[in-house]
Amino acid sequence: MLVMFKPNFRYTDKIVSDLTQIAAARELVLNSPFIPKWEASLRREAIIRSAHSSTAIEGNRLSLEQVSELAQGREIMATRKDKQEVLNYLKVLESIDKLADGKINEKNLLHIHKLLTKNTLENPSDCGVYRTRYVVVGNRLTGEVIFRPPSNEDVPRLMKALIAWVNSPEAKSLDPVIEAGVAHYEFVRIHPFVDGNGRTARVLATMILYLRGFDAKQFFCLDDYYDSDRPAYYRVLQGVDQKTLDLTKWLEYFVEGVKVSIASVKERVIRLSSERLRKTTKGQIALTERQMKIVEFINQNARITNRDVRDMFELSDEAVRKEITKLTKIGVLKGKGKGRAVYYVLL
Repeated sequence: MLVMFKPNFRYTDKIVSDLTQIAAARELVLNSPFIPKWEASLRREAIIRSAHSSTAIEGNRLSLEQVSELAQGREIMATRKDKQEVLNYLKVLESIDKLADGKINEKNLLHIHKLLTKNTLENPSDCGVYRTRYVVVGNRLTGEVIFRPPSNEDVPRLMKALIAWVNSPEAKSLDPVIEAGVAHYEFVRIHPFVDGNGRTARVLATMILYLRGFDAKQFFCLDDYYDSDRPAYYRVLQGVDQKTLDLTKWLEYFVEGVKVSIASVKERVIRLSSERLRKTTKGQIALTERQMKIVEFINQNARITNRDVRDMFELSDEAVRKEITKLTKIGVLKGKGKGRAVYYVLL
């Protein structure tokens, strides 16, 4: 019989205050009438920053600029492992909607770990499977053991209990930020894999926020806060009493991180939203998923041609013309050049 995981924490004044500020800032961000190219740009920037921060926390040496270059398909001077870790993380974040598949389960968590660690582990058979040998979390410089996770034999049971809780009415009754924070910590505590536990835990938290509709547009980079003071991140994680597993202090830290992330996005949105757009009665311009991909393509490549659109979606020439015409009419794109040399840029 499966024993359900039950988190132990209490709401402090700080947690409640931060959650209130998060809700207000999130509302402003998601309802701001800014133009589609900024939507695509904010999403892309958040994914790149997350990939940089989350891998940097675990020792990846690429700079934010190098991660951005890599994300655009450019070659950079770096070790194969560092590049592969970042490319893996980018791929997972870009596919979070498909990987989540509407629900968190053991199958998609194992698949996510396999994608995150592809071609980066000493033993490839450790990718996407729970650990079968005991590991400890230690300081690589001093050799000091910082944390001893549960035994290998306990991992499958503990993971099943955590996943059951994540999908339970109890978890869904909590604020999404609290659910994500609890899941993040418990995953790190279980330490189900030989390596890549931190990255997978942070993706799990991101996926919970995405599935709960909290960050459906993927604007928020939650990992920047943890990377900005890595010792603090590890200190708070390790500060949880292993006898009581009281998560209150950890949740204060986690919720504050979300608040800082959203405040940063809010400031950018306010700067990007022009007076004309803020006063408009139309609000945001709704784009289809296909149209958003066209805008994202231009953000990465500066321009797009009819042929690019045709190749991206395997459309007929007529369907391509219709898609481009729609985006031109609503003021997202404008054409440049003539005849066969015509291409489109963002307005």
